[in-house]
Amino acid sequence: MELIIIRHGLPLRVEKQDNTPADPELSETGIEQADKLSHWLENEKIDAIYSSPMKRARMTAAPLAASKGIEAKIEPGVAEFDVDSSAYIPMEELKIIDYKLWREYMAGGFEAAYDMEAFSKKVVTSLNGIVAKNRGKRVAVVCHGGIINIFAAHVLGIKRHLFFAPEYTSLNRFMISGSGDKTLVCLNESGHLRGDLGQA
Repeated sequence: MELIIIRHGLPLRVEKQDNTPADPELSETGIEQADKLSHWLENEKIDAIYSSPMKRARMTAAPLAASKGIEAKIEPGVAEFDVDSSAYIPMEELKIIDYKLWREYMAGGFEAAYDMEAFSKKVVTSLNGIVAKNRGKRVAVVCHGGIINIFAAHVLGIKRHLFFAPEYTSLNRFMISGSGDKTLVCLNESGHLRGDLGQA
């Protein structure tokens, strides 16, 4: 089967003062990215769509689900590691306003701030569960950069959990055989974000 793990579109910046989860919606750019993603996949058969419960993932999955006539199933196990954080600042924005902190995060700061071993086990278990339910199918999972990194590292045998920065609405493709062998097909497929490529 083919597993396509998709990062959400660009979200809004949200910083809550009451310590409730930020859970931002997509920005206008993010909404455009989600539409471009849907057009990019219009000629590919998608048998099932799963989404993280977080707003930015659900909003990204919506145009694709509508175009395929499929209801996106919510999978809690692919929520991002910052699911309970009261602040969300897109990394591109953080790079501008606090370059030092951005550098710290890029150098492994996220891994130091969260229990990535436990997070990794949850993510791999959740994605393996999706695979087990969809043998022989092509499945899209709309989620987050952390999930993409975790699964790619798992497949490639990389010890570092977070090793690259997936683009917003990028596609990351994996093939899984009937025996469970996993192969990386591509990371960061994002032709739909280049000019008018992929537009109907």
